[in-house]
Amino acid sequence: MLERLVTSLENSPIVKRGEYNYFIHPITDGVPEVDPALIREVCMALVKVLDLDGVDRIIAAEAMAIPIGIALSLATDIPVNIVRKKDYRLPGEVAVHQATGYSKGQLYLNGVGRGDTVIIVDDVISTGGTAKALLWALGQAGATVKDVCFVIKRGDPDIGRSYKALVSVAVTDRVHVIDRIF
Repeated sequence: MLERLVTSLENSPIVKRGEYNYFIHPITDGVPEVDPALIREVCMALVKVLDLDGVDRIIAAEAMAIPIGIALSLATDIPVNIVRKKDYRLPGEVAVHQATGYSKGQLYLNGVGRGDTVIIVDDVISTGGTAKALLWALGQAGATVKDVCFVIKRGDPDIGRSYKALVSVAVTDRVHVIDRIF
């Protein structure tokens, strides 16, 4: 399992942004194309590793967690809440102040409330900035986060709680898959 993911990562192009080697991949960037077989493989792996018992909602942050969250929702019949970059000013909306290693921004959590049990899925973790912000916002909303899983882990970020990653990578002039859950 995860052969498509590993092979596609190891063949990803690298773009240098300052001192940062940024890998371009369908799961993290949506380019050059998102292969349904790759999304299916990632989704089936998530179904196997996540603790989904009693989960009310899947939380997926805009933008690249959306295809992952939607696929997982279709596979499990658990609704997905997309944490958006746009505020809607709905009752109970929670502003999420996001800071990563290469960007800062605002996200907005809607439709999650006290007593909800949720999981978080995301495409990649490298600094943990988005995950920490999501955990804080979900706490503000009164939700319980049962499980957290990233498709790709780069480095060893601490988000203040345990989490899972399908694969771990190191990036030099190319992507090296250094660990995988399967």
